[in-house]
Amino acid sequence: MTASFSRRTLLLVGVGAAATAACAQTARPSSDLAVYKSPTCGCCGAWVEHMTDAGFQVRTTEVADPGAVRRAWSVPDPLAACHTAVIGGYVLEGHVPAEDVRRLLVERPDALGLAVPTMPLGSPGMEMPDGRRETYEALLILKGGGTRVFARHA
Repeated sequence: MTASFSRRTLLLVGVGAAATAACAQTARPSSDLAVYKSPTCGCCGAWVEHMTDAGFQVRTTEVADPGAVRRAWSVPDPLAACHTAVIGGYVLEGHVPAEDVRRLLVERPDALGLAVPTMPLGSPGMEMPDGRRETYEALLILKGGGTRVFARHA
């Protein structure tokens, strides 16, 4: 016995299969982190360790001019820090906490990325032996160069 399918039946089966496949795939934020840093910076290594401990797959590249990477990603100079990283189509400038990066990758805002300008004491990679901490903000870098506060840390 030969089954006969109408064009409509085949179309419905095809759409159903495509919908099932789309629903079966869950979007998982990338954990692949590319870090660009100076070969002489120790705090950058401590931040890389923080990110590795948080489950990110880190690839570090030592560059003579980390600022070149920052400029290539259009990070404004006032947001400059000691290293630049790239993950999931976003740029990270400085000592951005892993929990902020995870939130960025889940929320996927229309922005360039995150920055923790300068090098605040107590931020990941800038921990002090005596426990001193500065209050600091992780800034969302907006397209066009503006910023807004993404997270506050005390």
